[in-house]
Amino acid sequence: MTITKEGYWALIVHGGAKPYHADEDRENRDGVTQALEAGRRILADGGEALDAVEAAVRVLETLPLFNAGRGAALNERGEIEMSAGIMDGRDLRIGAIGYVSTLKHPVSVAKALLPEKWVLLVGEGAVKFAREKGAEFTAMESLITERNRDELKASRDTVGAVALDQGGNIAVASGTGGLTGAAVGRISDTAMPGCGYYADNHIGAVAFSGDGETIARLALASRVTASLEQGEAPEAALEKVLDKLPGTGGAEADGGGICIAKDGTLGWWHNSPMFAIAYMTSEQDAPRVFLKKDEEKSG
Repeated sequence: MTITKEGYWALIVHGGAKPYHADEDRENRDGVTQALEAGRRILADGGEALDAVEAAVRVLETLPLFNAGRGAALNERGEIEMSAGIMDGRDLRIGAIGYVSTLKHPVSVAKALLPEKWVLLVGEGAVKFAREKGAEFTAMESLITERNRDELKASRDTVGAVALDQGGNIAVASGTGGLTGAAVGRISDTAMPGCGYYADNHIGAVAFSGDGETIARLALASRVTASLEQGEAPEAALEKVLDKLPGTGGAEADGGGICIAKDGTLGWWHNSPMFAIAYMTSEQDAPRVFLKKDEEKSG
């Protein structure tokens, strides 16, 4: 797909690369659809990609099924430590925060950091900045759900969104509660530009979910960006780098990614059991929503 009409926009969101549970199908589909709609309204009204990806991730941060905001994974002390990152493809500004426990919408604090000199703030510094910007806080207990208290497997469902607005600007946002049982102070690839996410108007944008340590070791987002710059299609670029996860991080290292190239081409891929996504462009009458790539292929 290439941009052929004035006013073209595109948006794709994901709810994470994670284990498959059939009883959560509808909840996953509804969640990514709600997130897509929040961003779609902004883009359709001529708004900015940056605002659209923030709006989409904010929705996912409120839904307990997803590992971002409410429902975030618990670390080794049974506490919440969240990360978020956002990037503006127009000028490569980045805002990222990590090791925060009581923010209602970490992605919005990351966005507030964009005009500042600092790319990444964590812990006390991130909280101080959030208070200065009038961010919404909540008790840690309100973010913890029974699902995550009972979770026995490592949670991998980072959330994210990538958008292209009518002005040709590209942006990405991502958020996570990290890994269940993670070491205190662990910072996710979600907060690391070039690893879990990246955006550049001249190239495109990408967001990943999955085995965060391996995603960081491979700097997956930078690899995809390099492939896009060389003319490779988003889906092919994603498939190629995701194939490297098991070989680097072990048999259980898997993940998923979403991407938009500068020409408006959308792509997504995963080698995880499940990867809930929703996407829509100005040329479509309705959103496309899938839990697995096989669904799209068979449809």
